[in-house]
Amino acid sequence: MKKIFISIFAALLGCTVSFAQQSQPIPIDPAVKIGKLENGLTYYIRKNSEPAGQANFYIAQKVGSILEEENQRGLAHFLEHMCFNGTEHFPGNSLIKYCESIGVKFGENLNAYTSIDETVYNIDNVPVGKVPSAIDSCLWILHDWADGLLLTDEDIDSERGVIHEEWRTRANAQIRILEKSLPVIYPDGNRYGNRMPIGTMEVVDNFEYDLLRSYYEKWYRPDLQAIIVVGDIDVNEVEGKIRDIFGTIATPVDPAERVYFGVPDNEEPIICLATDKEQSYALSYLYCKHEPYPVEMRTDMNYLVYEFAISAATIMINDRIQEMLQKPEPPFIAAGISDGDFLIARTEYGLCGQIVSSETGLTEAVTAVYREMLRALRCGFTESEFERAKARILTELESAYNSRDKKKSADYCKEYVRHFIDKEPIAGAEFDLTVGNQIASALTVEVVNQIFSSLVDENKNLVLFSLLPEKEGVVYPTEEQMASSLAAVRAEDIQPYVDAVSDEPLMSELPQPGKIVRVKPAEMGYTRYDLSNGATVYFRQTDFNPDEVLMTANSCGGTSLYSGNLNSDLKVITDVMNLGGVGNFSQTELKKVLAGKKVKVNAKVGIFTENVFASSTPKDLETMFQLNYLTFTSMRKDQDAFDSWLGREKASVMNRQNDPMSAIQDTLVSTIYFNGNRAEDVTIEDLENIDYDRALHIASQRFANAADFTFIITGAVSEKELLPLLEKYVASLPAHGAQEKADLAKFGFRSGTLSNVFEREMEVPMATSFFFNYADMKYSLKNKLAYSLGLNALSTVLLEEIREKEGGTYGIGAYGDLSGSPAPRQQAYMQIAYQSDPQRYEYLNTRVREIVADFAENGPAEEELAKGKEFYLKEHNENLRENSYWSQAFSNYLETKVDITRDFESVLESITAKDVRKIVAKMLSANNHSEVIMVGTSK
Repeated sequence: MKKIFISIFAALLGCTVSFAQQSQPIPIDPAVKIGKLENGLTYYIRKNSEPAGQANFYIAQKVGSILEEENQRGLAHFLEHMCFNGTEHFPGNSLIKYCESIGVKFGENLNAYTSIDETVYNIDNVPVGKVPSAIDSCLWILHDWADGLLLTDEDIDSERGVIHEEWRTRANAQIRILEKSLPVIYPDGNRYGNRMPIGTMEVVDNFEYDLLRSYYEKWYRPDLQAIIVVGDIDVNEVEGKIRDIFGTIATPVDPAERVYFGVPDNEEPIICLATDKEQSYALSYLYCKHEPYPVEMRTDMNYLVYEFAISAATIMINDRIQEMLQKPEPPFIAAGISDGDFLIARTEYGLCGQIVSSETGLTEAVTAVYREMLRALRCGFTESEFERAKARILTELESAYNSRDKKKSADYCKEYVRHFIDKEPIAGAEFDLTVGNQIASALTVEVVNQIFSSLVDENKNLVLFSLLPEKEGVVYPTEEQMASSLAAVRAEDIQPYVDAVSDEPLMSELPQPGKIVRVKPAEMGYTRYDLSNGATVYFRQTDFNPDEVLMTANSCGGTSLYSGNLNSDLKVITDVMNLGGVGNFSQTELKKVLAGKKVKVNAKVGIFTENVFASSTPKDLETMFQLNYLTFTSMRKDQDAFDSWLGREKASVMNRQNDPMSAIQDTLVSTIYFNGNRAEDVTIEDLENIDYDRALHIASQRFANAADFTFIITGAVSEKELLPLLEKYVASLPAHGAQEKADLAKFGFRSGTLSNVFEREMEVPMATSFFFNYADMKYSLKNKLAYSLGLNALSTVLLEEIREKEGGTYGIGAYGDLSGSPAPRQQAYMQIAYQSDPQRYEYLNTRVREIVADFAENGPAEEELAKGKEFYLKEHNENLRENSYWSQAFSNYLETKVDITRDFESVLESITAKDVRKIVAKMLSANNHSEVIMVGTSK
């Protein structure tokens, strides 16, 4: 493989001499400090003030479930759980309690993951500006995770039930198929064939305590660990603390070798076609395996050239796939092609076609994607395709550079994890943009084709893995038949792709501009502009992100203004109206004409509103307004695209009921809502009844009157730059003056007490319990915050009682909101959902009801209330620097006349436990309570 890479880049040097840096090493971003202690522990430290006053703390470990012995399967993941259940400096659950006391929420800011080859723990958004001592505390938490777990017998036993319920929750059709297929995909006893992180429940339920402790001592050690600290901190100070705290960890003596398990070549295709009765669609992965770029060679410029070429190639081949989807009767429901890990193996890569198909069209779908992979590998790409791909890559690099001061600390942490584990470059946004431009100017499409074609040997290393619905009457091809079909494609004389391009501008004729007729100040730093066509615009210039401008356009009405007899059209109206593109451009053509522009305009028709959600860079702002204009005035019919979509939707919907979660979703909607059929998932009957012309007509009606819309623009653009665009593209929109109101009587929550308990046969029986309450409630900032604090505290109690003490579930919480939308409706709702052993659900549901009732009478504890306040204040301060927050908050203000940004801290601080009890009790006293429980039974 190394020889192949060297020959490729020699060819590149032969094509051009302008990119003279190829043999040089890739520099490390000077803003990050990297060091290594004597015991072998690596550390990364960077000062970053986004968000201000906060820091993130990570520990990355080159350890995962691949290192388990057969009698240890599941212990790597089990150990991750134990890191939150008692450490040297944080016994019991005091680690979680401490973090939540400073606003670091378990599950959201405090978390971890275990995968096949790595384990990573994170403490995010720590308010070190407000609580400077948190730096030391979080470093000691990382220290204890690295070398100070208590692992008591009692704590280990109490966690077995939680993990067993996690297994039950995740043991869906895809996971079951994967576990039985991995030994086929990785044959001959390869470890990747039987090392899924969740492990086996036989091991989880029965392992001896010392087996976990010995795994911890063997693999959690400094030479395999990295500490990463990024945030609003003093780098030298933190480095000193790391040396003091982690330098005490002993250097490993005669440590076990960290082996990386390879994946051998396969001369004959590996075909694995696996079925499950609960699999709801046919999903296939077609791999052309190849070696990954050698880790030790990822430190010089050649790697950046390689990555640029592969990125461009995957963009180009996926554009071809998307173009196929716009044609009538495409061979697949959805597809995409990528290059990366061979399924779960880090040590082997693969060019991978991911394919969703109907069960009857499996062979056609898989062979169609294989044909496109071979077309690209054999015939390469065209110059015009490559120019568009380059433009898109450079646009992303430029955007990253322009927004570099807005980059979140968590994003830097994740980059440093990848550098530590995979040696991925961390040169910085300025370097990336500079070198990206150099590569783009030097690289030719011929060299990209050469690099791409070198990845794969067509004569070996082909793997097909299909996850298929087990369905009466459906007969799938045999493995031999599928291998023969793939061989037939390989024997074809595949012709090059022909790229149809056009130089037509997005708008060939510009509209006659309107006028701004009135300007006046508005709330929350916005300015109001009344336009000559009756449209209203609110604008606020910000400096939060120099590369972002957001726009929303909102109008009342939605599908509530239409008869339920049109439900088939109304359910799918958003999908259907966007199928054909806009103006003179199909979706395929639109993607080509927008290459290199970072702009999005998405229109939606909901039950009560119609909206446009748009974003762009300042540079592409006029394009955004042009797309918005065309969305309002020139929705495009494309019968071919509609026919393609309709066929794919039918195939997708056909087996949805195989999935038990689909059954409970449909039941929830019909139980909780009146006129719930307006929100139910689309059915085959719906699809049969869609009238494309009628749906497009309704969509056009919803956007026919600009005078009924309010536009909110927030971001990095000046008034001087914006106003001419408003006059040209917004004030010129058609309008007829009439304003509409949504019909709230068409849809909403059901009143009263409702219960629906039903059984469902399942491969792995599981009970899913869903509790729902709602009440009419005055919308105010204090009520909204009191209610959020109540749900947050109740979630903590539920988690402690039902998960930790009862071992009854993997996850549970109380979720909901108090909203003033759609006005004048003001309502709060609460939902509690969890999954459990069907033998225990009745007892556990009784406990849930008792906990909720007790909370309304006696909760929350002052400690939990204080934790919630810290979290919401921290979250609020983060939000104040986000364009999206201000846009949403101002939209909310226009509808409700409640400014959720004003006096936030003082209102939050004023809320008492009594306020919380009162508002939760009010919710329960309304007696609008629904329970939907699906009890899984054995087949």
